[in-house]
Amino acid sequence: MAKLREAQSHRSGTVVIVGRPNVGKSTLLNRLIGVKLSIVSRRAQTTRHRILGIYTASHAQIAFLDTPGFQLQHASALNRAMNRTVTTALRDVDAVVLVVEAGVLTDQDKEIIAMLSQAVPVLAVVNKIDKLKDPALLLPIIDELQHAYPFAEIVPISAEKGRGIPDLVETVIKYLPIGEPVYDAEAITDRPEKFLAAEIVREKLFQSLGQELPYGTTVEIERFDHEGPLRRVHATVIVSKAAHKAMVIGARGAKLKSIATRARKDMERLFGGQVFLEIWVRVKQGWSDDARSLRMLGY
Repeated sequence: MAKLREAQSHRSGTVVIVGRPNVGKSTLLNRLIGVKLSIVSRRAQTTRHRILGIYTASHAQIAFLDTPGFQLQHASALNRAMNRTVTTALRDVDAVVLVVEAGVLTDQDKEIIAMLSQAVPVLAVVNKIDKLKDPALLLPIIDELQHAYPFAEIVPISAEKGRGIPDLVETVIKYLPIGEPVYDAEAITDRPEKFLAAEIVREKLFQSLGQELPYGTTVEIERFDHEGPLRRVHATVIVSKAAHKAMVIGARGAKLKSIATRARKDMERLFGGQVFLEIWVRVKQGWSDDARSLRMLGY
């Protein structure tokens, strides 16, 4: 009887995280799961794929979907592919978490709010509250959110500092259906290590080159082999122009060597074992606006 009551109180569901670029969606996912699954940089549109992070507790399991920032300004094939990722992720979920930034509700936020469906509960998460000089500055944006959409809840947090995260998790759980776990208790994502390795290299590119990094840059894993506890990874950085190749490599290869060293250390932390990593750089003109190239690269 006790097991029956426990099963009837367990909640399980899928929750998609959406918002404009650079509001902290990936930082939030990583904080929720406790592991860096989604890459992070100050550069907008760092996330290009749907990333699943699995939160498991004794009374609930939540499959959080991190999505690219919805791009409403530029119309390249890459941006259209990322927008499709967002709109597809909004289907067949049990709840939506809309992330906005503390201090201001932008026109782009409002355009995304206008796209939301009232078929499932939508929670507004006001992130980066640690950046506010005065907590009272939260009140205007909360009031604006309340008038913009019938949000189920409005939850202030700081994903970077971890403030408000336990409250957010328990609030999300309230809106999930009763059900059994879908994933093993030890699972944290459905993405293979090969995908995560490419994302780690791409993160180090963003962090090393910042705003200098051309938008038309991506990473492809040519080879990912297990040799006992060792993982042997061969990655290719794809750029659109020869000048961009030189930028990534740096003087005497110093920039690329630094990127590879930092990426290897992150892989070893995530995978829990030794990694041998080699990175090459290849020019492929126009790949980010070519549908066939995007499909081949997994977009």
